[in-house]
Amino acid sequence: MTRFRKRKGTVVVSFADHEAEILANLLRNLVELLYDGMPPRATGVPDDPLAALLDNDGPTAPPEDEVLQRLLPDAYKSDDMASAEFRRFTERGLRDGKITDAKRVLTAIEESESPKDGITVPAEEQVSWLRALNDLRLAIGARLGIEEDDYEFWEKLPDDDPRRLTYDLYDWLGYLQSALLHNMR
Repeated sequence: MTRFRKRKGTVVVSFADHEAEILANLLRNLVELLYDGMPPRATGVPDDPLAALLDNDGPTAPPEDEVLQRLLPDAYKSDDMASAEFRRFTERGLRDGKITDAKRVLTAIEESESPKDGITVPAEEQVSWLRALNDLRLAIGARLGIEEDDYEFWEKLPDDDPRRLTYDLYDWLGYLQSALLHNMR
């Protein structure tokens, strides 16, 4: 069972071996999904120095995948042109930030000698852990079709429902978020 404890400005999280492997696999899948479909960066020197500073070579259309739509939503629901422009300037950076957070957690898990003895999460990395856990929950919630007020439906799923295990992962990630938040500095 996952445990959290405070220790001198850090949080130490202990995972059972299978829990650490499950979380690592979810993070690898998230990183792969965020890389998927991202056009390569423009090469060469741009003619416009301001454009080079702004890094405005991102996509303008929303992603087709429902999970990516949830992780990278439109900024303006009622203005497609404004959303496209906003996406062009921000999506690449948003993806990069989400990938960095997920890789930070993944590295901590992979480099841990024994997850059951504890992984120390320094204060400066705790928010990255929260964001990565949140992104995983959003991804799973989007795949399952979880809505804001349907908690009772999901809690009453029978054990033989194929969505049950995935929902249990979603619920476990919520526990991880809550426990980490409770134990942060």
